[in-house]
Amino acid sequence: MRSALILILGAAGFVLGIALFIAGGADDSPGLQGIGALAGIAAVLAWIRSARNARAGGRGGKPDS
Repeated sequence: MRSALILILGAAGFVLGIALFIAGGADDSPGLQGIGALAGIAAVLAWIRSARNARAGGRGGKPDS
């Protein structure tokens, strides 16, 4: 259940970032394009990080010391 929620939220964040990027291009607004690009990249990176944490058993991906 948790992994499905992470996947849905990550996809929604990515789609929102792409939509902001396209809207910024249509309105000739480089600031909105930058925000959209950052939002899309941040969503993908957060999804990758949470997937790694889930695979590592919630240890943050670090080996036991």
